[in-house]
Amino acid sequence: MPLLRDTALATAFDRGADTYDRLVALNPGYHAHLRRSARRLALGAGGTPVWRVLDLGCGTGASTAALAAELPAARITGADASAGMLRRAEAKTWPSRVRFVHAPAEGLADAGVRGPFDAVFAAYLFRNLSDPDGVLRAVRGLLAPGGVLAVHDYALGGRRADRLVWSAVCRGAVLPLGSVTGNRRLYRHLWRSVQAFDTAPAFGARLARAGFDRVRVLPLPGWQTGITHTFLARRPARGEGDVR
Repeated sequence: MPLLRDTALATAFDRGADTYDRLVALNPGYHAHLRRSARRLALGAGGTPVWRVLDLGCGTGASTAALAAELPAARITGADASAGMLRRAEAKTWPSRVRFVHAPAEGLADAGVRGPFDAVFAAYLFRNLSDPDGVLRAVRGLLAPGGVLAVHDYALGGRRADRLVWSAVCRGAVLPLGSVTGNRRLYRHLWRSVQAFDTAPAFGARLARAGFDRVRVLPLPGWQTGITHTFLARRPARGEGDVR
């Protein structure tokens, strides 16, 4: 079965939106890891104030909540291609500095999302894209010079053991839970999209090729060590080879 992409993937997320929050809550460390990546984004800014943040692929708002908690002064724009997931996000209680936009990562300008942003956060997004390199270039253009990109995602560390653990978790928990919800296709995509996408070192190299500097690949703790990582990268500041 081919991986889900574009409209087919957005439709699968629409279908799974009502049960998504309950399922991810069963993942030990899911919300704590998002908070950790949001803190790493703040540290990656190197003391520079982060006033405008784009939460790209915000889903039901779990990543948005992590950003709102760790960046209490930031104005946050959450964007997602799935109308169903976005409705779940918008139904939650948010401070006035948080807003949501229905837009795919490839169509932000058409939805009126324009930079510059001080930071972009993307959780569980890039392995789902048809053109990750194109979106990375677009994100770089949305960032202010010196702005930070933080990517939080399943990206296997490259060891055979990492792939075995991921497959065991998917077969033992992810796929059965997906079947219970009647949306096995989406959770099968989750399993296979991680296997098919970059390893963590390869995605770090992809960020560098897209024109980012200060690329860092940071593991997350617990059972997801070697499976989930935070990637930090910066758009070069003016005078460091960046042209705007």
